[in-house]
Amino acid sequence: MALEQAPMETQLVLSKYSKRVVLKSVLGQNDGGVGFIGRRVVVGGWVKSSREVRKDPVTLPVVVAPDAGVHRDVTCVEVLQSRFPFLRSILKVLGGEQIIRDKLDTVLPRPPQPSIAILQVSDGSCVASLQVVVDSSLAPPARIMPTGTCILAEGILQQPSMQGKQIIELKAEKILHIGTVDQDRYPLSKKRLPLENLRDSAQFRPRTTTVASVMRIRSALTQATHTFFQENNFLYVQVPIITSTDCEGTGEIFQVTTLPGKGKIKNQSTADDAGGVKLEVMKASIKEKSKQVEELKRTDSNKEALAAAIQDLKKTIELVSQLEAKEKAKSGKPARTENKDKVSEDFFSCQTFLTVSGCLHLESYACSLGNVYSFGPRFRVNRIESRKSLSEAWMVELEMAFTELEDAVDCANDFLKFICKWILENSVEDLKFVSKRIDNTIVDRLQLIATGAVEKISYTEAIEVLNKVTEKKFEAKVEWGVSLSEEHESYLTEEMYKKPVIIYNHPKEIKPFYTRLSDDGKTVAAFDVIVPKVGTLIRGSQNEERFSVLSTRINEMGLAKEQYEWYLDLRRHGTAKCSGFTFLFDSLVLYATGLNDVRDAVPFPRSFGKANN
Repeated sequence: MALEQAPMETQLVLSKYSKRVVLKSVLGQNDGGVGFIGRRVVVGGWVKSSREVRKDPVTLPVVVAPDAGVHRDVTCVEVLQSRFPFLRSILKVLGGEQIIRDKLDTVLPRPPQPSIAILQVSDGSCVASLQVVVDSSLAPPARIMPTGTCILAEGILQQPSMQGKQIIELKAEKILHIGTVDQDRYPLSKKRLPLENLRDSAQFRPRTTTVASVMRIRSALTQATHTFFQENNFLYVQVPIITSTDCEGTGEIFQVTTLPGKGKIKNQSTADDAGGVKLEVMKASIKEKSKQVEELKRTDSNKEALAAAIQDLKKTIELVSQLEAKEKAKSGKPARTENKDKVSEDFFSCQTFLTVSGCLHLESYACSLGNVYSFGPRFRVNRIESRKSLSEAWMVELEMAFTELEDAVDCANDFLKFICKWILENSVEDLKFVSKRIDNTIVDRLQLIATGAVEKISYTEAIEVLNKVTEKKFEAKVEWGVSLSEEHESYLTEEMYKKPVIIYNHPKEIKPFYTRLSDDGKTVAAFDVIVPKVGTLIRGSQNEERFSVLSTRINEMGLAKEQYEWYLDLRRHGTAKCSGFTFLFDSLVLYATGLNDVRDAVPFPRSFGKANN
């Protein structure tokens, strides 16, 4: 279905606190802003491209012959000859009249040739740029024309003075501000740069049209998220980023401490007993091998080379795990308990971490307020570079009291439909741009969720379906009790069902301890929403409300029970059935923009070895 532009009111929108006109209010009109011709406005933005047009040459004063009304240009040599007649005779004798004339014209300064700078200026409010025409008498072209220059100008909106694609331009009459650019150090240029080249200049990349569009879409998705929950009577609750609870029990979490030496990088090495391989070297090797695998995937290399690279990466990861286990065994205690006797001296007097998930804290508020949600960053130690996950990821989490698994599934489905419909209606121009620049199937994919149905299958059914596949050989083995890989999810959504798939009732071993245990004792009341191209977008569950079962699950997973006493209190005192889900917000941005790497969908990405600013 084609995108339809919603009509805009014909009025200029001022930026409330800077008194400049927002370019979207001009260029976003159905007539492109023609209705505003003749209006005096102030605009501000950054130069994306520019060119200079010379005016007619400057002429010297005209000398009029007394005996004829003939006008002509006079050179400086002729002026000298007219005032000193003897000079004419000398020049004729020497035969160097023309040579001297040329030299005198060169030595005597000429006024600079007037010109007009034509700038394409963007203020980040929309895809389009406004053409701004600046006469050289207002500002030197060399100062305002470089890409990235910031300019604030006052002038009149008019029809373009020169033929081109623009249908409106600003003729500048005053230049109120110029923010110059050091061209030798500025990383952007008129030419389009690959997104991966922009990642090391996160402070400047939103000035590119592509990244600006992605960020506006991300902002619209954020607004849609809050709108859905507010309209459905959810309360917004801020959960802590620093916590003493390992929510998922994975152990792959960032520790927060102020103890001397704990936050510093130590230059220590661990060697393999057999080969003498340093642990840091092996970890660096994982990073390089991950890059190699991603490169092979991007370049559509032969499957044999890709499979060999993936196998090599897996072996390296296994070796690093063995080396780390040996090191822990040598020390006689796990790394997390190091300096345990000094924990009481730490800032919080206990071990604290950056939160992996806020769902446990959120559930405590659901057990008092009903339906609640939170939206914020979550942190996970991930040493392998991935196109779909970061160490700092933004997530939407919700918990609903007096609900079961089916209720959470219905809420997740409604939420996805709402947010995709919202973006189709409110980000028309940006979707058109990214469809043209990145992926022309974006709108169809959003429509697939907004208006289509989803397929619901159990985890066991998914395993059975994948085991029956004969036309494709999966790299990862398909077996019950193991998490589905990206290629498994991709096959189910893109080749088997060709639409989003909800997979429910997963094995208990691959889901968090708080997920409700099913009657079979092997599965839990959990579900994943899988979508084409991106994979898992939502993870949800019904939480275990039975005190004895929850306590047993904590013990089975070897978790420190004292960390979860406050959570067990919810079962001791006025327990209620609760369900909810975690929505991977960054993955939705990938889905809505067609990007292939989550690092390009986040303003300031944080991944293994990368935290530049």
